[in-house]
Amino acid sequence: MRAGSIGASIILIAVGAVMAYAVTVETEGFNINTAGVILMVVGAIGLVISLLMTFMATANRGDAHTETRVVERDRTV
Repeated sequence: MRAGSIGASIILIAVGAVMAYAVTVETEGFNINTAGVILMVVGAIGLVISLLMTFMATANRGDAHTETRVVERDRTV
């Protein structure tokens, strides 16, 4: 998993939202609003996959640190 995949997904969602809701351009053969919705969907799917992979990696690392070590010594003054 690459670092920054969550950020890239959020950027895709933001750019898609701007294209879908804020841009009003009339073209033939290409609908910029549809492209914005597609970017938002791809960004949402990427965000879900990135979060799942992050949580699974965190859960796997939690088992490695189960040992607790206590060190006691007398205080010297």
